[in-house]
Amino acid sequence: MTLIGILGAGQAGSTLARVSIAAGYDVVIANSRGPETLTGLIDQLGPRARAAQPAGAAASADFAIVAFPYAPGDRLPVEELAGKVVLDTNDYMAWRDAAFPEVDSGRTTVHQLRQQQLPASKVVKALTHVQFHGRSPIRAASDALPAVIRLARPAGDPDRRALAVSSDHPDAAELGTGFYDRLGFDAVDDSPLSESWRSGPGTPMWRHHVDGQSREELIRNLSRAQRVVT
Repeated sequence: MTLIGILGAGQAGSTLARVSIAAGYDVVIANSRGPETLTGLIDQLGPRARAAQPAGAAASADFAIVAFPYAPGDRLPVEELAGKVVLDTNDYMAWRDAAFPEVDSGRTTVHQLRQQQLPASKVVKALTHVQFHGRSPIRAASDALPAVIRLARPAGDPDRRALAVSSDHPDAAELGTGFYDRLGFDAVDDSPLSESWRSGPGTPMWRHHVDGQSREELIRNLSRAQRVVT
C-alpha cells in the first residue's frame, strides 16, 4: 500500500489526508508543533493515518506532499526526501506570503525555488488550483464540501475536471497524473517548472479555479497565459 507523507496539517494538509485515504492511500502527517497536537485529526481520519515528526513522515513516505507556502527559510527534511517525488501545493501570492523579486522579475518560479530547497528530490507543482474549502457563496448543499471533493468525478465522466501538473522530472509528473486520477481528476502536463507560472493566480485558467474546467479548457487557458514581470 502506498504511504503518502503530508507535511503540513492545516486546511490543505488535513483535507488532502482525508481525500487520499478515501482514494485508497495510507497517510502519515506532520506539522511543526509535533505529532501530539494531531491526535484529534488522526482520530477523525481513522486507522489508515498516523502522525509523526516531519523527518519521520518524510523518511517513511513513498512520496510526499508539501502543504504550506514557500518561504526562503523553510526547514525541510532534505535528506529524508532525497530521491522522492514531492508534490508542492503552494501558489505564489505575494500579498499573503511576501514578494520574491526573482519571481516577480520572471527569472524563476516559486516552484523552482522549492526545487532548490529540495535538490535531491523531484518536485511537482500539483493541486494548486483546486480549493480545500467550501464554495462561497454556497448555492447547494454540496457546495459546503471542499472543492477537491465536490469537483471529483470518475474517469470518463463528461463533467470531469482537469488540474495542471508541472515538473522537471517526467516520472514525477507521471506520478502526479496518477494521483490526480485516483482523486477524480484529469491532468494536463504543464512542464517544466519554469512554465508553472501559467497556472498561477491571475492567469486565464485561474479564473476557473472555483468550479474547475475541463481538460480541453485547461489546455486552452494555459496556452493563453501571458507573463507579467516587474
